[in-house]
Amino acid sequence: MARPAIDLDYLKARLADLLNTPSPTGYTDEAVWLLCRELERLGLDYEMTRRGALRARLPGRTPKPARAIVAHVDTLGAQVKQVKANGRLELVAIGHWSSRFAEGARATIFSEGGAYRGTILPLKASGHTFNEEVDTQPVNWAQVELRIDAVTHGREDTLALGVDVGDIVAIDPQPEFIDTGFVVSRHLDDKAGVATLLAALECMIREDRTPTVDTWWLFTIAEEVGLGASSVLIPDVAAMVTVDNGTTAPGQNSSEFGVTIAMADQTGPFDWHLSRKLVQLARDHDIPHQKDVFRYYRSDSASALEAGADIRTALVTFGIDASHGYERIHESALENLSRLLIAYAESDVEISRDAKSLSGAKGFTHQPVGEEVD
Repeated sequence: MARPAIDLDYLKARLADLLNTPSPTGYTDEAVWLLCRELERLGLDYEMTRRGALRARLPGRTPKPARAIVAHVDTLGAQVKQVKANGRLELVAIGHWSSRFAEGARATIFSEGGAYRGTILPLKASGHTFNEEVDTQPVNWAQVELRIDAVTHGREDTLALGVDVGDIVAIDPQPEFIDTGFVVSRHLDDKAGVATLLAALECMIREDRTPTVDTWWLFTIAEEVGLGASSVLIPDVAAMVTVDNGTTAPGQNSSEFGVTIAMADQTGPFDWHLSRKLVQLARDHDIPHQKDVFRYYRSDSASALEAGADIRTALVTFGIDASHGYERIHESALENLSRLLIAYAESDVEISRDAKSLSGAKGFTHQPVGEEVD
């Protein structure tokens, strides 16, 4: 078929909707409802787990060996650990991120008394008071506190508002869509991935493209705390491609442009055959790409395997600068990533044996161990 025409305006509109819907892990219901409405608008049937992970099936020419493509809608955030004597809030992180990137953040506290606004500040927040001590204060979550924008003179006043230990704190994304194609925001990990899945789906439906086999589009709700795709797969799925961020930083091969195909993360190498298939698809479809290895990173793929799923997994990413901080991506990477997902959905099945969870050795794969190249 002709090259897919990704609707970039649609992709960015969905990304903006997602970014403006708070969804730290544990507080994802409204983001899930947003996805439900969009899947219905696209005309797709979907199923939901008890806690809110979603799976939508795009029927293929044959049902098996089914494929899955996954991204997570949950983000980093924080939780109230203690209401302090001064009425402010001590926080613990939701997900793994440094308090360095929380300092100065505007936030919303979701409490029994309603939603309250506030700012996360270092304990020594005034240079006029603490002078050079503001530069020597340690960096950790015990060194910041959330100042609530309500009249509270102490702990009892804050408790009277309905704010208490365990309340969820959502960090403002502050998204900017810039004319140069850059998108700057918190929580691009992994709402940009979710928007990429939706854009690929929208294109396939609009252009009447049929996957080779049944393809499940998965949206998980607890990846940032390591649970991810642990309970959303069906047994027919033989291979899963995860879409997440690829860190652009010194020592990494990722880029904010093109698609970065991860060959391994901290849990080990991704599936040899599936990863190389994706690299070849990128070559065949003239999709700019590069490969990388991430040492301090895990994704929905790891959670699926740890939960016992015997599937092939791979990771394709959009390059992101300052991951888990003040993030930046480029829209061209999202467009190219959507194209690669469509190419994968339409690609031939090379390992037909994967249609069965267990079988004999016939049709099992080989990896080259031949003579050295001169």
